[in-house]
Amino acid sequence: MKKQLLKEIIEKKEKKIEFAIITNLENGESCIFEKDKPLNKNFETHKEKIISQFDKKKNGIIEGTNIFVETYIRPIKVIIVGAVHIAQYLVNFAKSLNFEISIIDPRGYFASEQRFPDINNIINKWPNEAFANLKTDQHTALIALTHDPKIDDPALQHALKNNFFYIGALGSKKTHANRCARLKEYGFTDEQINKIFGPIGIKLGGKSAPEIALSIIAQLVSEVYKK
Repeated sequence: MKKQLLKEIIEKKEKKIEFAIITNLENGESCIFEKDKPLNKNFETHKEKIISQFDKKKNGIIEGTNIFVETYIRPIKVIIVGAVHIAQYLVNFAKSLNFEISIIDPRGYFASEQRFPDINNIINKWPNEAFANLKTDQHTALIALTHDPKIDDPALQHALKNNFFYIGALGSKKTHANRCARLKEYGFTDEQINKIFGPIGIKLGGKSAPEIALSIIAQLVSEVYKK
């Protein structure tokens, strides 16, 4: 691999840009591929198959060719709103899956480095303030845990407006029904509101904080594989 290509790969990884390395196994020629950017002309013949392989996030040789595609996928962002007890277990599970974690909670006594060691992005702000400086897209997941409408509702509204791939909110069926009613008052449709997993988590029968956290992670991972 040429030194310049290796340098570009390192820079893109540091910037968390999604890309793929395309290699012709017959002659060893390689290039970097990014979605919606021009492809090296030496690989143009296989452009559609390369894009298809990249969209599927698959590594391997394209069938019927000598072209090898190796994808580098940006870590999935998981935003946890509410630095409550369950969140501590949730963070430990999420870290092991290489998710990029942010914690939002205006209550500094909950969202602290002491309670969440090794989490770089702890944001002691109200959700509207936090999201103003937080880059999100349709690959982002939101987990709302506070039960407090002043904190959870603005976060849920942001997630719905920005089409997060996973949105979950903790609470009983009654709490969720009240939440849905408030979101309707804010102008969200039934179709949008139904994207929220509430009560959150897969029904595993657990009641303790670690069990609830595990059920949430199981549901989130299930949605990741549907992407």
